[in-house]
Amino acid sequence: MTKREEIVRIFPDHMKARWNHALLQVDKLQEIRLGVGQPVRLIIGGEERFLSGKGYLGNGLEDAWYMTEREMEEILKNVCRYSMYAFEHEIRQGFLTVPGGHRIGMAGQVVLNENGMIRNMTHIRFMNIRISHEILGAADEAMCYLYENNRFLNTLLVSPPGCGKTTLLRDIIRQVSEGNAYGTGRQVGVVDERSEIAGSFMGIPQNKIGFRTDVLDGSPKVQGMMLLMRSMAPVVVAVDEIGGYDDVHAVFQILQSGSSVVATMHGDSMEDVRNRIGCEEQQDGGTARYCPEMLFERYVFLEKRKGICRIRRILDQNQKQLYQEAGAVRCSA
Repeated sequence: MTKREEIVRIFPDHMKARWNHALLQVDKLQEIRLGVGQPVRLIIGGEERFLSGKGYLGNGLEDAWYMTEREMEEILKNVCRYSMYAFEHEIRQGFLTVPGGHRIGMAGQVVLNENGMIRNMTHIRFMNIRISHEILGAADEAMCYLYENNRFLNTLLVSPPGCGKTTLLRDIIRQVSEGNAYGTGRQVGVVDERSEIAGSFMGIPQNKIGFRTDVLDGSPKVQGMMLLMRSMAPVVVAVDEIGGYDDVHAVFQILQSGSSVVATMHGDSMEDVRNRIGCEEQQDGGTARYCPEMLFERYVFLEKRKGICRIRRILDQNQKQLYQEAGAVRCSA
């Protein structure tokens, strides 16, 4: 099934024709934004476009398709195969993953349980369809810096939102799993809390993450990391968006067991990394402290320039610069 077909399947039959023209640029399509009473918006190559009722794209609101409450409900029923109950857990988390790894974020009226936790979501009136784009080879530029004597080094990918760190993480996982010029294939365990890495649908990864990769989909990070270590014996554990004491402590436990870690974190500098990792907590008998040097051996910083995501620089454990974009390349391999 092509990416175009995967996206068209999200919509009921009577809406499909409206997408024929809009999806001509499917390779550049990033998001489809839907809201009851609001114009249908598409983010294509970083630019916002409006979809008309006849399926044409424009830069203004003239002839824009304004989503109705009934249309939103029809889309939701179609995505859930007319069985909302079967997808209740996913809806409670605020998103669904559909074939192809595309993710549909949702917002509406939240229903709380007696403990003040989210029990369900009703009257869903907003959707953000995030289009999954795999870039095989996205990590090629970095891989030679992430190995030493055939061992994958503990690596942290750091970037602001929207700069491609999950795309880079996904390709690193694939290459570590299948093997590459710098290391033989390794068993990888992925904790995919928000179903963004593997893009699993009904437990089956929709993205290419390597044949030696096990995925724990929808699991909270800390519990997931510990479960994988107990049950699947990964050589490398991959996790997205760490931050805070519990995440950092779980990473430390993985390293103590002899496995390696590749993780991502929001940030733009080593100062940001230190602020998130340089944390402490009072424990019986003293204070537990962590610092970046205790955990990671490589730091990969990303940026977006002129709409293109790229690696800005790579540092080693001592913050020595190994690589800088448009600078000299010096591999350790």
